[in-house]
Amino acid sequence: MSLAVVYSRAQLGIAAPLVSVEVHLSNGLPGLSIVGLPETAVRESKDRVRAALMNSGFEFPARRITINLAPADLPKEGGRFDLAIALGILAASRQLPPEPLQDHEFTGELSLSGELRPVTGVLPCALQCRQAGRTLVVPEANAAEAALVADGRALQAGHLLAVTAYLREDQSLEPARVCAGAAGPDTPLPDLAEVRGQAQARRVLEIAAAGGHSLLMVGPPGTGKTLLAQRLPGILPALDAAEAVETAALRSICGCRIDPGAWGRRPFRAPHHTASAVALVGGGSNPRPGEISLAHNGVLFLDELAEFERRVLEALREPLETGSITISRAARQAEFPARFQLVAAMNPCPCGYHGDPTRACRCSPDQIRRYRGRLSGPLLDRFDLQIEVPRQALDWQSAGGGEPSAVVRERVLAARAAQQRRAGRVNARLEVRALTRDCDLVPELQRFLQQAIERLDLSARAAHRVLRVARTIADLAGAEALALAHLSEALQYRVLDRPLP
Repeated sequence: MSLAVVYSRAQLGIAAPLVSVEVHLSNGLPGLSIVGLPETAVRESKDRVRAALMNSGFEFPARRITINLAPADLPKEGGRFDLAIALGILAASRQLPPEPLQDHEFTGELSLSGELRPVTGVLPCALQCRQAGRTLVVPEANAAEAALVADGRALQAGHLLAVTAYLREDQSLEPARVCAGAAGPDTPLPDLAEVRGQAQARRVLEIAAAGGHSLLMVGPPGTGKTLLAQRLPGILPALDAAEAVETAALRSICGCRIDPGAWGRRPFRAPHHTASAVALVGGGSNPRPGEISLAHNGVLFLDELAEFERRVLEALREPLETGSITISRAARQAEFPARFQLVAAMNPCPCGYHGDPTRACRCSPDQIRRYRGRLSGPLLDRFDLQIEVPRQALDWQSAGGGEPSAVVRERVLAARAAQQRRAGRVNARLEVRALTRDCDLVPELQRFLQQAIERLDLSARAAHRVLRVARTIADLAGAEALALAHLSEALQYRVLDRPLP
């Protein structure tokens, strides 16, 4: 009777819980069974492991083999346990020494020839393995991803024979590192200097970047709404180390490529308006993150906002407030972070030319109301900034656009530094208690705000968002206290709260 234990990691949301692969050999009719809630791909691993061992020159035990993937109540999926199962069989049959297995964790799928194939979710595995104080062995194709974890111990291997030779101390394995040429060219981000005109829209984009505010741009086709949105990441501060790892971990569990050259950049996601609710917020029988989680710590841009299905947009309301999304299924529950900055663009009417001075609108007032009615009031309330982006006459012989992104970014960084010193977070995430403290209004400003709330019929949420925007405007101006100019400017960025002309 022989027993061996090998450590690996499962995938559960953004976490990577430890899985003990227990292999037991006993007398009886030869066979192999896997227990511990294995899904189809895991059950099929017995055939892959058998062929890989035999093609690598090892003896497959002609005994009854029982493999337990503990804990038994955690669902196991994918081919990530192939390497651990193969090593467990070799250790249980005394073809490998079992002692070195205790200090290592293994993840990787086996081909029939014994080569190691990449798996998803290696970065969360590397993070958890570092905390456990063990060394992680990964396929060569996952090495660059595992190497992103600072102070982590990760080794790369290309074949089962390389791993067994390492465990026998016959040869060493290369440490996981970013391969030369793995990082693509450092492509510069789109620059604000390329935007001609649209002084107000540029100003609002700067305010959105400085305070982390959500932004909705309304205007005719071709006025630069998408152009402006694409330049928002270029004026945002770079990700810190913790944010970069968290953002990359979400990409890892989705199987997306992680570019080490863009490690510190904030993600920019722009799903098509035909995207389903599951694609946007995440879901599936095996919960996976959606676009809002892939945009975590970055920007989610929804172009043609009114063309999205209403139920898809309504699914954004809770994540915008909580910064996370919980996906519940009958068998399991997964929570993914989703603290993103929402930027959206839409036309003012179905034909797109309502209010355009150069082209006549063909839509009736009822058509315009129905078009804008696709966006619910609660969703519009969650946009801190709502502006019109009108068509402008451009002189193509002029010198060019306005300030470059580098100049605007310096002001954004200064404003964010002030917010961190004062509240420890950006203004868009100020709680009501902190809002009362940091946006204290003198009686004159209180009366002015009350009149504006009554005239525009603002909700309490919208009023709070006006105060947050005003606080950001004051931070950009370097002012300690809110003034009438700051509050007035914040109120003019609520165009959809006004009645249709």
